[in-house]
Order: sequence, then C-alpha cells, then structure tokens
Amino acid sequence: MLKLWKNCDLYAPAHLGKQDILVLGAQIWKIGSDLSAWEAIPEIEVLDLGGSIVCPGLIDLHVHVTGGGGEQGPASRTPEIQLSELTKNGVTTVLGLLGTDGISRSLENLLFKCCALEQYGLTAKMLTGNYRYPSPTLTGDVARDIALIDRIIGVKIAVSDHRSSNISGEELARLATEVRVSSMLAGKAGLVVMHMGGGEQRMAPLFWALEHSNVPPETFLPTHCCRSPQLIRDAVRFNKMGGTIDFTADVAESEAGTAAAVYSALQQGADPSRITMSSDGCGSQPVFDAHGACTGLTYSTRMRRQSIVHPTAQRDELERAVVPHGMHHEGDFITMRIQKHHGPPPGVSAAPDVKVAHAVRRNIAKARGPLARNGENVIFKPRRAIGIGKLGNHFNCV
Repeated sequence: MLKLWKNCDLYAPAHLGKQDILVLGAQIWKIGSDLSAWEAIPEIEVLDLGGSIVCPGLIDLHVHVTGGGGEQGPASRTPEIQLSELTKNGVTTVLGLLGTDGISRSLENLLFKCCALEQYGLTAKMLTGNYRYPSPTLTGDVARDIALIDRIIGVKIAVSDHRSSNISGEELARLATEVRVSSMLAGKAGLVVMHMGGGEQRMAPLFWALEHSNVPPETFLPTHCCRSPQLIRDAVRFNKMGGTIDFTADVAESEAGTAAAVYSALQQGADPSRITMSSDGCGSQPVFDAHGACTGLTYSTRMRRQSIVHPTAQRDELERAVVPHGMHHEGDFITMRIQKHHGPPPGVSAAPDVKVAHAVRRNIAKARGPLARNGENVIFKPRRAIGIGKLGNHFNCV
C-alpha cells in the first residue's frame, strides 16, 4: 500500500517545516517539500494533514510495563500497562523495569511482557535488577543477563532511598564495571539506571564511584532528578562531568514540577543534549509521612493519574453508603465483593448514597480510585512520556 501524507509540519527530530511524506508499506520511503507528482500513481492513498505535527516515535526510558507499587500492601499494587496506553501517546520504544517490589513482580514476567509488546510492533527493551543490591537476575549474574539475553540492556538500582539496600559507592562502582564489560561483549549501550530517592546522601555514592574507578559517566543514568533542589544541583554536577540525567515528566505548574526542575538545571549550566525525560508510567508515586509510613500513592496511566484507595478507606466509604439504607455492612460488604452485584440490592432504590456504594464495590474489583461523592473517578491530567528518538518508521500525528 502506497500512501502520501501531505502538508506535514515535520520534526525529524530537527524541525524541517512543511513537508510531504511518502509511505510504502510500513516504511518511510521519501520525504520532500512537494511530492504531489506521486498522486498520479493509481490506487495511492493521499492524506492531507493540514499542517499537523509529525515527529518520530517517542522513546520512554522508564515504564513499569508489568505494574509497580505495593508500598501500602497487596491492594496497592498498580496494574500493568496496555499497548494503547503507549501508542496513543506516541511511544514506540519503551524500556521496561521493576521497582520496589521484586517479590510479587518478577523479571520473568517483565521479559515476557516486553516480548509481547515487541510482537505488537513496538521496540521493547528491559533492565535486570530492581531496587535491591545484590540485584535479582534471570541467570544468577548481572553480567550474564546483559551479555546473554538480547532484550536486557542494563540494570536498575535504587540509591539514597529508604526502600533501597543502601548501596555504597564501592558497590556501585563494582556493579557499573560488570555492566560496562558485559555490554561491551554484547555490543549494547549498558546502563546503570539509578532510582534517586530523597535521602540526604543524594548522589554521593555515584560521585564516589566516578572518583575511585575508571567507569565513564555515560554508564550511569540517574532518574527522578527533580525530587528536590539539592538533588537537581547534584544532577547538574553529574551532567557537567559528561553524564546524562533523567527527569520524571509531570504536569505540575509549580516549583516542584518537571518544567521548573529542567529550567533550574539549564539555568545552572546543564547541557540540554544530556537531559532526558521519562514517564515512570504505571509505577507508583507513594507519599510517606515523617516516620516513613506510606500514607497514599498515585500511579500514571495514559489518560489520567490514578489514586489507589487503601482498603480501610474503601471500607469506611462503603459503611457510610450502605448503613443508612439498613444494610449490614459486614455481611453485605463481603457479599458485594464476591457475588459482584450489578445493581442495588433487592428492595433498595438507587439513591445517591447507594450509587456511591456500588462505585466503591466496582473500585474494589478494579483496584481503581479515588472516589468522589457522586461515585465518579477524580480525573487528573496525564503524565506524558517525552523524549525524542531516532528518525525511523514510526511517526506520530498530533
């Protein structure tokens, strides 16, 4: 099938302005300022985009494709991502990884999920390991995972986070050396993706590793660098040493938002060519109190940021909804969960409070939330995955 896309505002990724694109099958065959002569070919499909932006498929470097979360117990585990949640945001290349939970979430599951995304037409790579050190692996060794499993291009580790193994600079240098050597043998980039927590050490282990080893800065990729002004300063220091820093994309229009964090980094002299942004899609964003207890969490999907309501809170909401109508909350709560009623109980009208009760029951089944009083989900703006990839066969129309 031959297709001609006319009047595109093309980024490749440099801005090329108004261009026409000729597509043959699944391949970009020709790009030019005026390809109207091709319209004479019989059965060619012509689409006038009217100045719509066309750009390469986006690369999202940080996606919990099998889900994440769990910081508030089993009910706070987040769902895995769906194909449409990537493609409808223009993401055609994704890097899958694990997070806090390396027990109920496995590398085997992550590998198969990435294989499935590849079969659907995306490019899907993954990282071995998770927050823990020594890192969990598929073969029993980080270096062997990277060298022998084609889809694995590096390792994930957590630094300066109370959920981490408190990895030292010496241990980080040793891990990075394994990653560098094995990636050289396999012909891969070889990344140590560092989840940066809010601990006071910040990037101190990274700087120790760089000062006491010969591992180049390009091996490390610290992410969540917008967590605090102090961490941003450390990130800029690392960027000036030749390293790449990653910010978690957000829509917050405040000093804590990603835009403000990137602006601050640029004002401090960071090289923009070594700044990336990723979505942290389907991973949790937990909130901890002063004592380290998780008080709630959200996670990001394609359409909105979701909140997971703790079962205790859902139970309280259900009790408020059903007790005024004479329902025994203990028994009816259990019955509603197991029998999955699709309407009000017999003899009870669909009053507003009962509608809330059924919304709670649906949300228990789907592990979704939060709930408003009218039983609807509270909708948030999306955390978008941004980051320009190489010019290839995938283009997005905006």
